[in-house]
Amino acid sequence: MLVRRRDRESGPVTRGVLPHGAAGLGGAPADGSPTAGDRPTVRETPDVHGAFPRLDAGQIATLAKHGEERLTAAGDVLFREGDTQTDLFVILDGLVGLVENRGRDDEAIVGVHGQYRFLGELSQLTGRASFVTAVVLDPGRVLVVPVRQIRALVAMDAALGDLILRAYLVRRSFQVESGVGFKIIGSRYSADTRRLREFAARNRLPHTWIDPENEPEAEALLAGLGVAPGETPVVIWRGEQLLRNPTNEELGRVIGLPAARPSTPLADLVIIGAGPAGLAAAVYGASEGLATVVLEGTATGGQAGTSSRIENYLGFPAGVSGSELTDRAVIQAERFGVDLSVPAEVVALEHDEGRYEVRLADGSTIGSRAVLIATGARYRRLDVDRLAELEPTSVYYAATKVEAEFCARHHVVIVGGGNSAGQATLFLAPLVASLRLVLRGGELTDGMSRYLADRIERTEEVQILRHSEVRELIGDDMLEAVVVENNQTGERRSVPAQELFVFIGAEPNAGWLGDRLELDDRGFVVTGSRTLTSLPLETSLPGVFAAGDVRSGSVKRVTSAVGEGAMAVQLVHEYLAGGHHQREHG
Repeated sequence: MLVRRRDRESGPVTRGVLPHGAAGLGGAPADGSPTAGDRPTVRETPDVHGAFPRLDAGQIATLAKHGEERLTAAGDVLFREGDTQTDLFVILDGLVGLVENRGRDDEAIVGVHGQYRFLGELSQLTGRASFVTAVVLDPGRVLVVPVRQIRALVAMDAALGDLILRAYLVRRSFQVESGVGFKIIGSRYSADTRRLREFAARNRLPHTWIDPENEPEAEALLAGLGVAPGETPVVIWRGEQLLRNPTNEELGRVIGLPAARPSTPLADLVIIGAGPAGLAAAVYGASEGLATVVLEGTATGGQAGTSSRIENYLGFPAGVSGSELTDRAVIQAERFGVDLSVPAEVVALEHDEGRYEVRLADGSTIGSRAVLIATGARYRRLDVDRLAELEPTSVYYAATKVEAEFCARHHVVIVGGGNSAGQATLFLAPLVASLRLVLRGGELTDGMSRYLADRIERTEEVQILRHSEVRELIGDDMLEAVVVENNQTGERRSVPAQELFVFIGAEPNAGWLGDRLELDDRGFVVTGSRTLTSLPLETSLPGVFAAGDVRSGSVKRVTSAVGEGAMAVQLVHEYLAGGHHQREHG
């Protein structure tokens, strides 16, 4: 099978393909089959950035209190690609290979681990599907620790927990970068291909993208699958399951993202949106005993989850990526028992017999005594002709590794003067042929944090076009240039651009509310003293609160959203304890 990969010299993976029947991959060798001595040489994967540490005697002793030893033979499978709820395996003796596409023609080792290393990655803590199979290469012993014990140890033993959690986070990053996981086959000109790629990237799901426009073997691959070129995009999962242009929900369910199935028929708190505000509320709500459900329509993390690096977040002096911050928050929330569903699109909020009913796009409903709206905001679209025509191929509203792949060595224009535009500029500048930042005002610091502005000013690859606005898009199927106008002199000029990134202010994700709540003149949710309700952050409906970017008057910063999410939980407690829900609804 054709596989498109971005192997990096500094990466941790040493790929090798072993012949079928070789000891440790094809099962125990029969008489006359290859033995371990016939097997191609495999090297233990190096430890990079703390991804594959060796446990010391004390750490192994701690884990041994919660697990059991098991003898292993060559060919034993410890867990399989697609498995969920896998245990943690510590290798006491022997050698274990992590294998992609086990049992198929393109079977390959993507990692090799020996004594005192442990297996697993982020999926283990979140209950998602594994993307590789663990096969014993050389016999020995393993320590098997149930995953429920690992979740507890991560919380109770700070040093060991941090070691495991950091390793899992780095391993997920390596998987995403190396192309392990499911495969998306589709043209870069297809809006559905881009939708699937963005869904996978924002949920940090390891995958490979194969573009038939650039991969000469893709047509033969599609023919072998019985797929006509016009029927793409398709997704291949575990090398055997073919999904033809699946919805985000269909893809999410196949690879193990949780559906909206709360463990209680009536939640104490339903949180709509899993950005910083929603995740903070989930952690505090569940840790304080509230039966908490989180519903997220696209991906956890919100806009913050797409940030390549947040450098002004308290407690992270070297900065933290939006994806790492999000993954840590999700693990915290689920450890406290939060029911988190992604993707779960909410379409309506209704009141029924003293409780709220949150209605989802699939027709299901979830009841709750209180609701927190934390759906955030999205970037506004440029008011320029042909935007809708070129959006599927050339216009972006986030700057993640997916977008970086599309625009590597291309001419790029970024529009906007806020922190998101600044972070995108610094992330993309080293990767592209040229980068111009179109700024409507005259100074970066008018809307951008000083630390970002200073770094951009010192970045030679960035050309700042001040007092400028985009007036026209040029190109046929793909963007070729933009026309920029100086808003002081009226002078216009054409600037080469194959990709356009837009960060020009936010619009609230509140359209699904209709007229159920009071909104301000820009569509943001009104709360507190500006409504008839008595509690801060409470909306015009008692027991319904709003936090984060969707709230009118909020400070559009990650730290502020986290604070509002935590504050909202205290207000929910006051609302429920004070009997407001009975008085107002009863």
